[in-house]
Amino acid sequence: MGFLSILSMAHKWIAERVQPGDTVIDATAGGGVDTLALAELVGPRGTVHAFDIQQDALDRTRERLISYTHQDKLAQVELHLASHALMAEAVDPSAAGTVAAVMFNLGYLPGGDETVITVPETTITALHAALSLLRRGGIVTVALYPGHPGGADEADVVADWVANLPGASYTAVLYRQPQRDTAPYLIAVEKR
Repeated sequence: MGFLSILSMAHKWIAERVQPGDTVIDATAGGGVDTLALAELVGPRGTVHAFDIQQDALDRTRERLISYTHQDKLAQVELHLASHALMAEAVDPSAAGTVAAVMFNLGYLPGGDETVITVPETTITALHAALSLLRRGGIVTVALYPGHPGGADEADVVADWVANLPGASYTAVLYRQPQRDTAPYLIAVEKR
């Protein structure tokens, strides 16, 4: 059988916490895999905010939402051509403290320009914003890719940031294959 991939594990942890009608965020839309999974979890009464700085990523996400199922998932998805660092400003201010889950899939857009990558400065700003939007019992998942140029630095910064979160307010876990330093890994943070 084997262990779940980091993305499958992120989806599992999120599915355990998200209910129909919830508000959720895909901080890095990419090809739309996470956006679609979130849209299916929250259903037609929920809201998904998906962010990406590349129009190509949002176009791929829109195509996936339309073609993957017989239902049009676009109704509950708001696509934002913006950095994840701006999520707190882009999401309705009344959503602060009500968001059930925020997913980050860092790195670059597969099949896209591999020089356009997420960077520690905006990612840490986005993580702060995610925690401010998260409800009690909500979860943030971060898929990290230390194997590409810039990825190891970003992974280290994110891991250090998470390690310094106050334990009274947040619980964090690490899902990683320790035999390979460059293997992708997953960090999840739950708000107490």
